[in-house]
Amino acid sequence: MDIKWHNLGAVSLASFGATLAVVVLFSLGIAAWNRADGLRDGSSEDGLRGGSSGGVPARVAAGAAVLCFAACLAVAAYGIDLIVPD
Repeated sequence: MDIKWHNLGAVSLASFGATLAVVVLFSLGIAAWNRADGLRDGSSEDGLRGGSSGGVPARVAAGAAVLCFAACLAVAAYGIDLIVPD
């Protein structure tokens, strides 16, 4: 039995990179969601004050959060697609 160390290292590095990317995207999504809630309520912790409705900044933050969560979902769905045979 011959182990192809180069291929094993490449797969390990790719899986580590994908894991790191999903964790960072999910964390950014949580932070953006928190920012949207803070802007909407007018009680953000970083000194920004939003109006009663939140306005455009709250919508942009909520949209960024949704995009981050959608990217995480897409990566997870692609991984499941690779694992599950047709």
